[in-house]
Amino acid sequence: MVEPRNFKEFDEDDVRQRPARSTRPRTKDRPDYSGAGEALVIAVDRGRVTCLLNSELDLGNEITAMKSRELGKKSVVVGDIVGIVGDISGDEGSLARIVTVAPRINALTRTVDDDAEQERMIVSNVDQMAIVIASQNPEPRHGFVDRALVVAYDQGISPLIIMTKCDLSDGKEFLSAYKDLDIRIIKTQVKKQKGRELDEIRDILAGKRTVLLGHSGVGKSTLVNALVESAERATGSVNDATGRGRHTSSSAIALSLKSASKSGTAGGWIIDTPGVRSFGVAHVDSKRVIGAFSEFNEAIEHCPKNCSHNEESCALNSWDLDATSKSRLESLRRLLKA
Repeated sequence: MVEPRNFKEFDEDDVRQRPARSTRPRTKDRPDYSGAGEALVIAVDRGRVTCLLNSELDLGNEITAMKSRELGKKSVVVGDIVGIVGDISGDEGSLARIVTVAPRINALTRTVDDDAEQERMIVSNVDQMAIVIASQNPEPRHGFVDRALVVAYDQGISPLIIMTKCDLSDGKEFLSAYKDLDIRIIKTQVKKQKGRELDEIRDILAGKRTVLLGHSGVGKSTLVNALVESAERATGSVNDATGRGRHTSSSAIALSLKSASKSGTAGGWIIDTPGVRSFGVAHVDSKRVIGAFSEFNEAIEHCPKNCSHNEESCALNSWDLDATSKSRLESLRRLLKA
């Protein structure tokens, strides 16, 4: 039998105190990353980020890095300019740390649908958006093109439309909806994506960062392989039952267009992205979309407050417009409904 203890025999020296969680004194000092190397993010895959030092872009010395704890929940996407420290040799097994992300000029983001609040960033700091559609197989959709244009106008990205598989159908009727939008439209054929047939595309991409955006199966990766011989992007076919393409690219990647264009201009960068199934634009401010149609500014000043420009009281309904302006107005209203 255990005898009861007399606690009066103990004093404060006998009390065992738990150690503090941390013995490190708190400080407001933060690490100095002013000497961090500046790099371009060209790929992000499962937490591993592939970068190229801005001072060595032409050398192609790829550096593997991971996001540091200091960045918290801040995302890192293809196109970001980041500061990296640690082992930046690029040797096998080396791993650097991303400690800063420079302010973005623009960002291509989307929501899962129009009711979703959470945005998903795809790429950043791009000059052009190439909206890739197929003339058929899979069938092109105005809704997708319109939504992509909305995001491009919102972010100040120059849009262009590339229609592939034009040897199956000319796509003239579909493309007529965009003929008055001052958008460059390029047609390619499955059997002629080589040699002189690609010169026009190379000239447009020269010296710029261009992101390819489109549904699965429209031929984005096939086009990339034709433009960049070393790309070796996986390609797939269209599902006969659903009429939709199969996903072949799982993550975005930036590829250098090192070969000079026909005009002799330096290369540029092309960013291939996974095929998208949905493209919500709930995060877009419609005022910035309207800003891309400056010829309607005077008329819009006479619109009622909070006019959606799709209602009977809209001043644009009574404005004197020529045939081209009427076509552009129809496009604007379609974009605002997207």
